[in-house]
Amino acid sequence: MIYGFVMVQCNTGLERNVYERLKTFDWVEELHPLFGEFDFILRVKADNPNHLAKHIIEEIRSIDGINHTKTFLEASFGPDSLETKG
Repeated sequence: MIYGFVMVQCNTGLERNVYERLKTFDWVEELHPLFGEFDFILRVKADNPNHLAKHIIEEIRSIDGINHTKTFLEASFGPDSLETKG
């Protein structure tokens, strides 16, 4: 399972419609409205990066009113990570 964050930018006036649609996806774990450059941040989950890409391209970007997304994959600080020992 992988987790990530998707920033969503909407056309002005369509934020409520986009919000209502985004909250219907079961792979969206959290959905938070924002002020600023982006209108929403979503914490998402998927089986692998390809499944996440498919969700974003086919489901999020197809919502009327969304004009831009930016996606970040969550990092893990496991044994092979950048975490320092000490």
